[in-house]
Amino acid sequence: MKKYRIGILGLGNVGRGTYDVMTDNADLIKQRLGADYEIVRALEINPQAIERTGIDPAKVTDNADDIIKAEDIDIVVESLGGIEPSTTWMLTAMEHGKSVVTPNKAAVAANFQKLMATSKENDVLFRFEACVGGGIPCLTSILEPLSGNDFLQVSGILNGTTNYILSKMYDEGLDYDVILKDAQEKGFAEADPTADVEGIDCANKLSILISLCFGKYIPPMDIPRTGITGVDKAQIEAARAAGNKIKLLSYASLDENGEVDCYVKPVELPLSHPLSGVNNEYNAIYITGNMVDDVMLYGKGAGPHPTGSAIAGDIISIMREYNR
Repeated sequence: MKKYRIGILGLGNVGRGTYDVMTDNADLIKQRLGADYEIVRALEINPQAIERTGIDPAKVTDNADDIIKAEDIDIVVESLGGIEPSTTWMLTAMEHGKSVVTPNKAAVAANFQKLMATSKENDVLFRFEACVGGGIPCLTSILEPLSGNDFLQVSGILNGTTNYILSKMYDEGLDYDVILKDAQEKGFAEADPTADVEGIDCANKLSILISLCFGKYIPPMDIPRTGITGVDKAQIEAARAAGNKIKLLSYASLDENGEVDCYVKPVELPLSHPLSGVNNEYNAIYITGNMVDDVMLYGKGAGPHPTGSAIAGDIISIMREYNR
């Protein structure tokens, strides 16, 4: 039986979630796959992260080259976050014949074309399902079961932090600042929430969706963007009175000239719209194809195990492709 060897860059929340999925469900995965695998090495310098994961300390290194250039590793999982050094390490791994899986939407959105080209040039696979929607299999749906469609529009609730804040403002009538503090205490928002509340995270994800749906690359910085910091109780109540709900909407479509119209901004959606029912930390992606019409994919958009589930799915997809 073929055995695949996996290396993980980073054992933070997402790396730990991936490790849990690949170890706790190992027997089931191997049975379905018809092949064996092992996590042979992980990059981590935080003793607490190593202990929380439960990995054998002998498998942990503080040198990325022990993974991205190692001859005994087939698949590299990059779960560090940030654009650099993550991008360089992913490119180096590909150049050394390794397939790569990542949930790092910032790095993928900023370097989409380079990463895709490098994987092709080196005849390796590059998977990034977990970059958009956490555990929701939206990218795979676009690339595989929905790929017979001409995509007309894609939109969604792509950030759990902002959706949690707006949901609580609507449901409980509280101020933005009060809900933000609550979200931080519950772990739904970072200590510095700028990337979330200013729509930067959504722009990264929307850039990836645009590339896959429309075959056009738009850098995240070029996507018009307005965050939720200006949304107040008066606006929430005005939307309610009109039978609407305010959501931070990520939206893209093609105009009559084949150009992409896109934005990230707070939008009033009628309560009858499916996205209006997506609340708290949940995400949803709403896709319109010329044959399938409207499809909505819904689920947990973040968290160690939902995101780890998506990463594991990408790892399994690569092993299945190699195992043919």
